[in-house]
Amino acid sequence: MNTLSRTFGLTGGVASGKSTVARMFAELGAKIIDADRLGHELIRAPRPAYHEIVNCFGFEILDLQGEIDRKRLGAAVFADPEKLRALNAILHPRIMERCDQLAEGFHLQDSRAVVLVDAALIYEANLADRFVKIIVTWCRPEQQIERLMARTGLACAEAERRIAAQMPIEEKRRRGDYVIDCSGELESTRAQVRDAYGQLKQLAQQ
Repeated sequence: MNTLSRTFGLTGGVASGKSTVARMFAELGAKIIDADRLGHELIRAPRPAYHEIVNCFGFEILDLQGEIDRKRLGAAVFADPEKLRALNAILHPRIMERCDQLAEGFHLQDSRAVVLVDAALIYEANLADRFVKIIVTWCRPEQQIERLMARTGLACAEAERRIAAQMPIEEKRRRGDYVIDCSGELESTRAQVRDAYGQLKQLAQQ
């Protein structure tokens, strides 16, 4: 049995409040594994994924230091579903392997720890059955676009394209075991996180 079968998943649309919710869970004592950060580490030279991605997408995605420029890579893959699938095929298995290693370490330290894998593409990558329960964050579509543009500096059309590349948030909400509304005040979100964490702690202690 893989270690993630004792771990919880945290997902949601890009710029939906997922990182804020992850920080709130961490403040309550949860152990957070940030899959996005792991992906950033895995694409750095001279990691094997770095060479595969450069071979697949060409030297034009590199910056002046020879590292992969994530903005250039993003512009290439979000404009072409085939390229996005190719990138995910390179990265997802490596990310999940590393998540499994980290989760094992947390569980060795505390077998009853609430361990959350923060990952945007749990459903898109067909990984939901690897987790005990899935928490989905969401906000209103107009908020999502505004937040993504503010965070990345993307134009509206590009922000919409990146959001459209993911599973519709309504479908994620339908599939989620816990759904956290991040469209209101932070205290409202925090109250929902506290409630969910109490239930996750009970499950983790069983």
